[in-house]
Amino acid sequence: MDVEERTGKADPQDELAARLRLLQELSGLGVRALARDTGLSSSSLSRYLNGQTVPSWPAVVALCRLVKRDPRPLRPLWERISNPLPAPPKSSRQVRPMPRNDLPREVPDFTGREERLAAVFAAIDSHRAVSVDGMAGVGKTCLAVHAAHRLAAEFPDAQLYVDLHGFTEGRPPLDPDSALRTLLGALDVPSEKVPQEGVEQLAACWRSELARRRVVVVLDNAADADQVRPLLPGAGPSVALITSRNRLLGLDEVPPVSLDVLSPQESAELLARASGDPGGPDGRLARDPESVAEVLRLCGHLPLALRLAAARLRHRPGWTVGVLVERMAQGSSEFDAAFSAALAMSVRQLNRSQAHLFRMLGLLPGASFDEYVVAALADVPLRSAQAMLEDLLDAHLVQQPTVGRYRLHDLVHQHARRAAAEQDSATERERGLGRVLDYYVHAAAAADAAMPFLSAGRAASAGRPPAELPRFTDKNAAFAWLVAEYGNLMAAFETAAAVGADMHLCELPRFLRAYFARRCGTTHLNFLFERSLAAAERLGDPLQLAEAHSDLGFARYNAGRMAEAAAAYEAAGLRLSRTGDARAEAELALRRGYLSWDAGHVEEPLELFRLAGKLYEQADCPTGAAHATAAEAWTMLQLGHREEAAQRAREVLGIPHTDPAWPPALTARITLGVAIAHDEPDEAAEHLHQALALAREDGHLNNQAWCLNCLGVALRQMGRYEEALASHREAFALLDELFEEHWKIHFLNGYGETCRLAGLPEEALRLHRQALELAPRLGNRHAEALAHEGIATVLDETDPVAAAEHRAAGQAVLQELDPGAH
Repeated sequence: MDVEERTGKADPQDELAARLRLLQELSGLGVRALARDTGLSSSSLSRYLNGQTVPSWPAVVALCRLVKRDPRPLRPLWERISNPLPAPPKSSRQVRPMPRNDLPREVPDFTGREERLAAVFAAIDSHRAVSVDGMAGVGKTCLAVHAAHRLAAEFPDAQLYVDLHGFTEGRPPLDPDSALRTLLGALDVPSEKVPQEGVEQLAACWRSELARRRVVVVLDNAADADQVRPLLPGAGPSVALITSRNRLLGLDEVPPVSLDVLSPQESAELLARASGDPGGPDGRLARDPESVAEVLRLCGHLPLALRLAAARLRHRPGWTVGVLVERMAQGSSEFDAAFSAALAMSVRQLNRSQAHLFRMLGLLPGASFDEYVVAALADVPLRSAQAMLEDLLDAHLVQQPTVGRYRLHDLVHQHARRAAAEQDSATERERGLGRVLDYYVHAAAAADAAMPFLSAGRAASAGRPPAELPRFTDKNAAFAWLVAEYGNLMAAFETAAAVGADMHLCELPRFLRAYFARRCGTTHLNFLFERSLAAAERLGDPLQLAEAHSDLGFARYNAGRMAEAAAAYEAAGLRLSRTGDARAEAELALRRGYLSWDAGHVEEPLELFRLAGKLYEQADCPTGAAHATAAEAWTMLQLGHREEAAQRAREVLGIPHTDPAWPPALTARITLGVAIAHDEPDEAAEHLHQALALAREDGHLNNQAWCLNCLGVALRQMGRYEEALASHREAFALLDELFEEHWKIHFLNGYGETCRLAGLPEEALRLHRQALELAPRLGNRHAEALAHEGIATVLDETDPVAAAEHRAAGQAVLQELDPGAH
């Protein structure tokens, strides 16, 4: 059948449209694909194919060329339509009404959203409906209208739009009855066919009308699933795009597409297009990229906020972007009012308890939060907090970046905080914030208790314990919690400082020592403990003040600030003598033992470690006693008492414990491995390799470096020099990563001795001299004496005079430290 047989002798414009539709059939493409391949807009192509508009001749040529057909036979027909003869006065042909198109104007600056747009079209293809949800101002309507315009060519019978007013200031949501009558009227359904009453009857009529048409309908601003369900198409090709600030969980048959804020690149592009910036080096945005970045940050990458900011630039050509930043940072009433008005309707849908929780969330310090702190903030059971968070999540007032973690968009956070200040009393806000600070201290204490390395070992006393805390099954779970909450813990510390919560300031850093030990954050820990000490001085409690001095001393010690550590310990000792707290005295004795050993003393460290063990036993603290015994064994090893060191180390390893990497056991394994390396090399290697494996599993870099260096010493004693050197080198590579040079003082001399015996005297000299330079600066006289002896041993054969000088200097240091030393 040829074209004329299929089209008949119809109106010339209808005939041309029919021939164009035949070309579409030959192409095998849908309207959107055909428009794309020919370079035409899909809406224009749709009108050409339906005979609504006469195409330009280049458009006809493009269609013909796509299917490899000669366009010349169509030229006479096209010219006849383009230059018609005068119409007769009266026409017997009935004029076909134009299809209804109620779609709002598409924004000219629509930007990005390729992935979400593809998801919308995929949902339309598979289910003939899609629900676009997201927070206020995120661009839901913009996306739905843009998609509907793109779909118009495939649904030529009508393009309908109805605002359901689910979140419109000053008016209730549109009821389904009114919405259905509006939609049926838009389809020109005769009034006699429209049921007089009953939503079910109206919905049936609506579905019947859609079943025989190709219609795209946008149902914008829906309040909930019940409002939308009667408006959905039934059988047939028509499609619906729904937008809502809520997740429409009741519409199981409609795929959801959730909309988030724009990416930084999309935000910058939208700001440029919406502001009318010409681009290039002469544009306002190009001249001040830092201010542009600040505008994007202040807008939170939210399309509504970006368009408001862009409009101010567009209408104020004399402004620079820097001026815009200043006005936004000052809190422009116009800017804030526009966003607050958009958000207020989302908040008004909440019940009283949900709305109160939303406002209180604005008080939370930090960037994200979990359900436990929310339960503490609202003073409700955990299950209630979880349920309310889910409601806020469905309303897009709260975001969930990962499972179990929640956050507020920056602009939403500001709105919630302002609303709390306006609607909740100062007392109520103070109590909520106080419960949050209590929670973080007690949760950190629970995490610390699950991480026995340097554990504070004391329950939190600040504030009131929350009803429910996270349960840490092991130290890894506790550490993971500390990693996730670190930013919030620091924000809680700063908040405690701002509100004068001195007890929280005293205790919170104490429960973070195990975390900082793994993360090697000695500088920051010193800063925290300095402020804790100031808080303890304000409190005036003798025990708190003594522990604050002791904690600061230990932070100073770990940072290599030995003189300051000694002064802090001295201050702690003076105050502890008046408290009678055996546990605090034991902890201080243990710490002073570490410092005394690094200072080069011999007998004093042993006495302090033994004293610490007795005091820990008096305080009924077996873990502390095991720490003291392990430290005693390590010290004996350094003094050359290998058998006694091995015996004490085995005592520690004989203490039953569920954690293979229990810190006292780790120290004992390292000590035993080095102590028996010469006589029992196989067992020694097994202990040291196991210690290294446990340190790696534990993620503690300092412990890994310690294990590797001690393994190097043991391998050297076994005569396995190449393996020993490799172990030392790996250890020092780790220490270089830590950027804490003072840690190297514990290992430089041992590494140098390995190099000497391995036939690398120059490398040995370099390492001993590095130790000699570093030791006095750190106050480590023992390392200084060892460095002199190491240099002397290397120089014995090549420069005996210099060797004698260094050996004498080393002996002088030892004599100075302990007159009985040889």
